[in-house]
Parts: sequence; C-alpha cells; structure tokens
Amino acid sequence: MRTEDVRYLELLNRLRSGRSTREDYQLLCSRIIGSPNLKTSLRQSPWNEAPILVFRNTVRTQINNRAVLNKTIELGVTPIVCVAQDYVRGAMIDDPRLRKAILELPDNRTEHLPGYLPLVPGMPVLLTENIATELGLSNGTRGVFHQLVYEECLQDTQLYENNFPEHTKFVLQPKYALVEFPSCKLDHALSKLGQKIIPICLSEQTFQFDIKELLAENASKATKLTKRATKISIKRKALPLVPAYSITTHKSQGQTLGKVIIDLVVPPGPVEIASTYVPLSRVKRLEDLLILRPFKFETLQVQPSAAQLDELNRLDTIAKETLKHYNVST
Repeated sequence: MRTEDVRYLELLNRLRSGRSTREDYQLLCSRIIGSPNLKTSLRQSPWNEAPILVFRNTVRTQINNRAVLNKTIELGVTPIVCVAQDYVRGAMIDDPRLRKAILELPDNRTEHLPGYLPLVPGMPVLLTENIATELGLSNGTRGVFHQLVYEECLQDTQLYENNFPEHTKFVLQPKYALVEFPSCKLDHALSKLGQKIIPICLSEQTFQFDIKELLAENASKATKLTKRATKISIKRKALPLVPAYSITTHKSQGQTLGKVIIDLVVPPGPVEIASTYVPLSRVKRLEDLLILRPFKFETLQVQPSAAQLDELNRLDTIAKETLKHYNVST
C-alpha cells in the first residue's frame, strides 16, 4: 500500500470493502475545491501541475485541449496541433465529412492515437504504447514535451479550424517529438540530446469505423438504410502521445502521484468499487488530494463482488505473512 497517512489508509480499507462511514464522507468533502477551510489555489504550485483524474475519455480530451491552449496564451506562443494521417485501402481519406468524423473520434476508439494532438513546450504527456519497456518507456509513462520536428506542408486546414483558435498552426507531417522521461532508465544521453530526452517517432495502428455514424443521427434508422457491412478499416499514422493535464482513472492504475485532482461524480450506469478506490488511492496522504466538485455519499457505498472479496482476502493474507516473515528475519 502506497499510503503513508494512517487515517487515510483506514478510510481506503473501509472503501474497498464497502464499509465507508459518514465520517469518511465528511473527511473527503473537506478536500472539495471551494470548501471554506481549504486554503489552496489551483493557479499556484503544486496544484497547477497536478493531473485531473476523470472517468470519461471525452471529458479528459476536452480538459487537455483547453489546458494546452491556456498554456499557449500564458507563454504567448502559437498553438501547434498535430493532425493524424488516416488511410483507407492505402489511400489517404479525401472525403471531408468522413475525415472530420474520424479525426474527432476519442482516442480510446482509435487504438490510442489521437486525431488531434495539441502541443506546447513544457506540457505533461503520456506515452500510449510500449516503446522500450526495458528502459521504462511503456504505455502510460509520463513525460514532458520539449520540441516537435516536422516538415512544412501546405494543405487546406478548414477541416480543423472550428476545433481550435484561428491562429493555430496545424502540422500534417510530423517526424518526431522530443520528450523528456524522468523515469527513463537510459544510462547515457543520446547524441546531441539532453539526459532523459527521447525522440518519439510516428506510430501506426489500425481500427474500425462504422460509416453508419455518418448516415443518420439515429443508429436504428441508419441500420434500415443499408443491410450491407458498413465498417471500414482505418490505418492511422500519428505520434503515440496524449496530453496529461487530465487522465482517466483507468489510465492512472498502478501510478503513485504526488498531487492529484479527482472527480468522484461517476457516470450513469453500473459502478464498480474500483471507480472510486483507484483515483483515491493514487496519493500517499489525504492532503495530496483535491476533489473537483461535490459528490454523493452513495458513491462510497459500492459493494465489492464475491470475487473481489476473495481477492482482497488473499492479498491481506499475503501481506500478513510477509510482515510476519519480515519481523522474524529482523
């Protein structure tokens, strides 16, 4: 367990077994942004660099895009957006409506290669594929973007301008991005690059897109329009990076974060114990956590399944045996 705060550890143990109390709820509510006794500013360090954990990929993308654009305004630089290159049967998509629809897909539907990748020097990014796991460069590794190397390309950008400010520079042929990975295990700096700075090249992935999404807003109505197969295979070339101002709770699993801002208003539908336990357990102390907005007590009342209880009991048994063996050996 990564948690160092004993009181917070007890809260998490009750949460994961479905036994959260009103006192637990009140304690967490004391960390909601805007609470009377909470003297913090999101504009100042360290909270201005804390990632925001959310449940939905679309919300994450919206927060990230806005955060990057705000950073460009703060630095007084021109926004840069890398636009993915999408192909069908080896030819680049030239139909404007289809191209726009595919570019706007959330990256959880495009094998984690974003259609639009806004960039600004100094921004946090996440690697979205395994580059060199032996060096610590794997899916989910956090880094800091430094520079984009690309070829100039004169193309019509009217497809993209309604998503970003008018003065945005759209890069259609990126070569690679220079990204600093503090946790990288590379012993020596690469030629002419600083320590821990790694060139990240284009990746290539294939995903499916159902063109019924373009035929009508109502999917059932679209189905009646055609009985033929409507899915097409899209090959995408793009940088395997996404901004990391905001990340999904799913992507945060296994990470220990210094400071974090989380949203505990869960989306409609079935809720699992991990939905709340995962984001709350990313930090070592309660004071390292801020909660984005008020949430319901019922959010903490999710009961673990029988299989989850069996796994929790198994892990508790291993922990006790390990501690017992440690005490005997010392």
